[in-house]
Amino acid sequence: MNIPDFFSANYAEARTKFLSACENRGLTVESHLNDTAKGANGEDLYMDVVRIGPKTASKILILSSATHGVEGFCGSGVQVGMLTENMLTLLPDDTAVLMIHAINPHGFSHLRRVNEDNVDLNRNFLDFDAPLPENPDYADVHHMLLPDDWEGTSFEAAQAKIDDYIEEKGLSIFQAAVTGGQHIHDDGLFFGGFGPSWTNKTLRAVVAIHAADCKHLAMLDFHTGLGPYGYEEPIYVGDPAGLSRALDWYGDDVTSPEAGTSSSAIVRGTINYGICESAPKASHTCVALEYGTIPVLEVLEALRADNWLYIKGNLESDQGKAIKKQVRDAFYCDADDWKEMIWKRGISVIGMGLAGLEKET
Repeated sequence: MNIPDFFSANYAEARTKFLSACENRGLTVESHLNDTAKGANGEDLYMDVVRIGPKTASKILILSSATHGVEGFCGSGVQVGMLTENMLTLLPDDTAVLMIHAINPHGFSHLRRVNEDNVDLNRNFLDFDAPLPENPDYADVHHMLLPDDWEGTSFEAAQAKIDDYIEEKGLSIFQAAVTGGQHIHDDGLFFGGFGPSWTNKTLRAVVAIHAADCKHLAMLDFHTGLGPYGYEEPIYVGDPAGLSRALDWYGDDVTSPEAGTSSSAIVRGTINYGICESAPKASHTCVALEYGTIPVLEVLEALRADNWLYIKGNLESDQGKAIKKQVRDAFYCDADDWKEMIWKRGISVIGMGLAGLEKET
């Protein structure tokens, strides 16, 4: 087993590896075309879905990658590895695994955290007919995050204001203001959208087909960009009543933004809400697996640069290419030791999820 080979250099390679691994195992893949966008090289973009286990299973474990596009290298690698090594052939009774590869194929291909409409999909699963969550603190920082230039006096002035803000209010307050999500500035960071995205609609339909009648639904959604290098933080997201179940399944490492134990800010509109609403008869145990890369301020700086590039910069310039590399490096540590850390912990926690489902009746 050569673990680094499970991981890919880009979306197209990741999809090819995923489809090939499925074909080699005789698995049927559902491919959902995103007809609203194209990839970085003009390629078609797909959310690919494969089910392993009985169609009548009352217990389902969802393994998903690339909710945040460029973060997809991590989850895709684990998905490809599990298929390649044929690790899901002996599932517990009455249990199925639903792999969803590239929830946000546009972001994966273009090396962006957001989708084709600058929407952060983990802020998009809301009832858009109801009042949307407010984040008044974002208005205080938006102008700092999007300066007129990225190297001159405007950038330096904006950076000084950010430094002053953090000095006055603290890094955690700044992180919450920036990352909590907002529905006002469509040219800003962590924009949740003005309506349901293509991914929102497609993912809900997929889950409704596969899990509408299941009794127990678990989800492990792979992410990167928070925490120490290679370290995994299982973040419980969902109804507070399910937190004790997540702790029972995955141990005391489980954190919760609502409980104040997570490196993540409290956010609204995460994909688990769409998952749960599409499987209304089930208990839900949804966990985001967050793997560390580089320090959080450097990650936020990469996201600022990416947002500036698409709003005010030139993608084809040397500066634009440098920013694209900066973003990729912030969310994907292209090193063998990091990939091996992701793999080892990833397959371990998947085993915990299956064991947890097995306990449910």
